[in-house]
Amino acid sequence: MPIAIYMLGLLIFAMTTSEFMVSGMMPSLANEFGVSIADIGYLISAYAAGMVIGGPLLTIGLLKVPRKQALVTIAFVFLAGQTIGALAFNYEIMMVARIITGITSGAGFAVSISICVNFVEPHLRGRASSIVLGGLMVATVIGLPVATLISQHFGWRASFWAVVFLVLLSGLVVQWIVPSLPKPESVSLRSELTAFKKPRLWAAFATSGLIIAATFAAFSYFTPIFTELTGFSPAMVPVITTIYGAATVIGNMITGRLADKFTMQTLFVGLLLLSASLFIFALFAHNPIITIIVVIVIGFVGVPMNPAMATRVMRTANTGTMVNSIHGSIISLGVVVGSTFGGLTIDAGFGLISTLWVGALLAILGLLSLLPFLRGEGQAQHVSERV
Repeated sequence: MPIAIYMLGLLIFAMTTSEFMVSGMMPSLANEFGVSIADIGYLISAYAAGMVIGGPLLTIGLLKVPRKQALVTIAFVFLAGQTIGALAFNYEIMMVARIITGITSGAGFAVSISICVNFVEPHLRGRASSIVLGGLMVATVIGLPVATLISQHFGWRASFWAVVFLVLLSGLVVQWIVPSLPKPESVSLRSELTAFKKPRLWAAFATSGLIIAATFAAFSYFTPIFTELTGFSPAMVPVITTIYGAATVIGNMITGRLADKFTMQTLFVGLLLLSASLFIFALFAHNPIITIIVVIVIGFVGVPMNPAMATRVMRTANTGTMVNSIHGSIISLGVVVGSTFGGLTIDAGFGLISTLWVGALLAILGLLSLLPFLRGEGQAQHVSERV
């Protein structure tokens, strides 16, 4: 793998750490701005909304710009948004900062994937994507805990400034190490949008969204499930979530190796295991041993399906930036849908356990979404490899 691939992963790590860090400093931010915890939660929603809606719009605006230049521009606009957040003296300014960082993060994911696939042969695109997207996994294992630790000892602003430094560093490294690509003169919005006429592409999007929605319907409520249903002490929660995070990193590495040759098979087996683990978790959430086992399995086969998801989308349509941008938006939408549906069932009086049933149902729907295409796409993939 070219070292440039790892540098793109570093930038994604920095951006994703910014996305997640607010969840680790909610009380501090609520006290700082004089708002409720729920209001701070909206800062997370604003970031996600920026990714879903603004990311593709920014990508459209950068279609004619050489991809490396576009990525560096995105990185430094993101840097400006993160700096505004570090300096924010009221809630409204922080909200603006989160929208800016969300929009640029959505475009950053798309452009990074589009760049990385140009540095490797087609049969290595899944592995290359897994390294770039690995920045997301590592952010949950290292970025979020470190940002939370800095916030606890030096204040939330110090945590924001740490990410500012990290984004600046990764942006400079990308500028220095990532090779330039030719200006995409032939690229037009019309040609990019042509790919969206393919029903198979929307089927691939649907599977991706359902995988992430199923995972986050459960993941969003892990902490209260662990303490209130399983009976773990609060001190055990960081340990279990760290184990989960480590499983996502390992799962991403494995999926990256399998995604190129066994794309559809990887998705099918992953969704099968995800459905089964969420179903078992819902039945035995009060059992600590079973809980830890299924959490590890969810870590292996939930978010780490990203490389296989990305490979399927690229093979179904193309490696265009707009396709990758919309795919990123679908994934972000999956996060919102999963956590929202889980919350709605809790509010409806079905309890924390209902989030696991929601996750299991969404995973089964994802599995069903594969069935009409499994054989056909598998054969097409085999033919393309022979050619």
